[in-house]
Amino acid sequence: MMPAKTSISLLIATLFFGASINADPLAIGAALPEVSATLETGNTIDLSREGASGWILVFFYPKADTPGCTNQACSLRDAYEALSEMGVRIFGVSRDGIESQKKFKKKYALPFHLIADTDKAVIGAFGVPTRFGFSIRQAYLFKDGKLVWRDLSASTSKQAADILAFLTDAR
Repeated sequence: MMPAKTSISLLIATLFFGASINADPLAIGAALPEVSATLETGNTIDLSREGASGWILVFFYPKADTPGCTNQACSLRDAYEALSEMGVRIFGVSRDGIESQKKFKKKYALPFHLIADTDKAVIGAFGVPTRFGFSIRQAYLFKDGKLVWRDLSASTSKQAADILAFLTDAR
């Protein structure tokens, strides 16, 4: 049995920091998880099939239309042409519903798809930790279905620059 002082400390920590899922993140060389996802359009895609060939970036953000998430998404929007020229397809993921993702995409003219991961299937498949029920900001880049780069504490306004630097060095 746990001492009362320890139990109270755990309860306070959980309330203050929020319950979190601490799964192991995908390791470099891991296969793109086999998981279906719902896009902001309402259509369903199979991420592993989508990323079986070429480059695919899957980035996670806590909540649509919040400052850090907007900076991260707009960083990728602003570099979309350069990333597309390198063959990178982009998918953003959060727990927001379809309507929230659709509004976020429209408001900021995001040229890539957003995944409405309301059941946390994609978050869980990638091993992305959550806090207060929201995913932690992370990014994963795959080449031909294999993880080649990851950012476990993804930047906001520098997200695209970090990816472009990796892609430039990888060539």
